Amino acid sequence: MEKRTRLYFDNAATTPLCDAARAAMQPHLDAEFGNASSPYALGRTARMAIDRARAQVAALLGAYPDEIAFTSGGTESDNWALLGVALAHWETAKRHIILSAIEHHAVLEAGDTLRELGFEIELAPVDADGVCRPENIAASIRPETCLISVMAVNNETGVCQPIAEIAQIAHENEIALHSDAVQMAGKIPINVLEFGADLITLSAHKIGGPKGAGALWIRRGQRMKALLRGGGQERGRRAGTENVLAIAGFGAAAQIAHENLETSAAHLIKLREQLENGLHKLTNAQINGENAPRAPHITNVSLAGVRAESLALNLDLRGIAIGTGSACASGALEPSHVLAAMNRSREAAKSSLRISLGPQNAASEIDELLQVLGELVLPV
Repeated sequence: MEKRTRLYFDNAATTPLCDAARAAMQPHLDAEFGNASSPYALGRTARMAIDRARAQVAALLGAYPDEIAFTSGGTESDNWALLGVALAHWETAKRHIILSAIEHHAVLEAGDTLRELGFEIELAPVDADGVCRPENIAASIRPETCLISVMAVNNETGVCQPIAEIAQIAHENEIALHSDAVQMAGKIPINVLEFGADLITLSAHKIGGPKGAGALWIRRGQRMKALLRGGGQERGRRAGTENVLAIAGFGAAAQIAHENLETSAAHLIKLREQLENGLHKLTNAQINGENAPRAPHITNVSLAGVRAESLALNLDLRGIAIGTGSACASGALEPSHVLAAMNRSREAAKSSLRISLGPQNAASEIDELLQVLGELVLPV
């Protein structure tokens, strides 16, 4: 029988379902099973649940509800943002797209697909702290550039990107900007007017909602094509019967995340400081991106001479769950493309752990984690 996880420190991969989301979903598991496109009472109840969730998610961004389009998750939203905008420029000469070198694989691989379709994809570099500098974006812009995609918070290091400055450059050149804000939402306040992007990706299960629900915020007037066709759902932008159950949970989780953002962020910052103070006492521990602005919940640490996968396995045997990087890239033979872009060595990348915190974590858990890490990294 496998040892049960006692301590969970992989909240950047997924989060526990919050009580509010569970309560919002429960009716749709039982009596309220209607199709939101149906005209009778069951359908109207489902439609009301979706409308409520749309308003709740919009409030998390300071956006209009009709700008929120629900999807199956962050991956679909990222793919739709890139492919939808690119295809809207299919018959024009604008076939150049800029992506930061540290994007999630959902963005990078959507870029690969567009490259196969004849678009030119350019990767903008980051500095040693993992920041994609606005001047690097500006230097890459051409008359044929139609889209820029830079994530708000990197999912491996927690490093924040200067989206507002990049948005200003993009808009001065009449270029759309997409930002994957999956790791930012619910951790750092977002107001779309100040943020500046034209498309924003969100994911429910990163903020206490269920897996299988996400959203793409689409600024009013933004040109893009629908990828899923066959129905008029989501104002004709994304066909298919809505996942009412997951959407209801997403909305409730977004409302709780919005209401608790300030207190949750303060709690996470305190825990991260405690964690990193302890990590610095370990021999040759290096916090990746430490000198850059970071989201409060992610610490990426390289432990010289340690194989991260082996360490994560040994932690698991002690009932502690920690990731070695992006969950979507687990099992990859190559070390992190994010750390490589930051000019870290292959050895440093292979010795890196991602420790990501959630509001359910406590200071006593950090103490236990540090004690176990000390025993495993510095055996006596």
